[in-house]
Amino acid sequence: MHDSDNLKKIFPSFSDDLIDEIETNAIHQSYKAGAVIMRTGQYINNTILVTKGQIKIYREGENGGEFFMYYLQPGQACAVSMICATRSQTSQIMAKVVEDVELIMIPLSLMEKWMMQYRSWYEFVLFTYRTRFEEVLEVLDSIAFRAMDERLEFYLKRHAEACGCKDLKLSHQEIATELNTSREVISRLLKKMEQRGLVRLHRNQIELLT
Repeated sequence: MHDSDNLKKIFPSFSDDLIDEIETNAIHQSYKAGAVIMRTGQYINNTILVTKGQIKIYREGENGGEFFMYYLQPGQACAVSMICATRSQTSQIMAKVVEDVELIMIPLSLMEKWMMQYRSWYEFVLFTYRTRFEEVLEVLDSIAFRAMDERLEFYLKRHAEACGCKDLKLSHQEIATELNTSREVISRLLKKMEQRGLVRLHRNQIELLT
């Protein structure tokens, strides 16, 4: 459970009235690392706000492969849950918990009401849509216009920005799965990056040097 002061720190753009509404009506949930909180094909009845931890958003392929799209972190919302909830559509993504998370679930009826009632909520929703759209464009640009070595560097930098650290706890297989390629390709490219002085490789951990 979060008090008003904590919520205001996590979502500084929210008005005091909106914070009060969230405390009164929203549902609080927590999930452990590794939990899948949203699956492809699932109907969504709530908008998800993150107050603690990290979530990875994936696009799943027909063959069961997973392609990493972006992170959700404290102070952010899941744009897909907003869109699917308002249109009564099923999810086209999968959301997996990376670090233990605490979430605020906003029922659809409240989301629609708040869009009309609270300017700060309206602006937050639009900002969320725009931010996620820009992130998806970055991913598409990476796929369409970059070679795999450039995609790998882009991927590692995004993870470093998300965790605010240089030591990335990622296995070669995990990276290969999320970039939809083979482990052998990733291992070879990482070795080349190490030779160039960009990374230092450890067991299931990659240290960025730049």
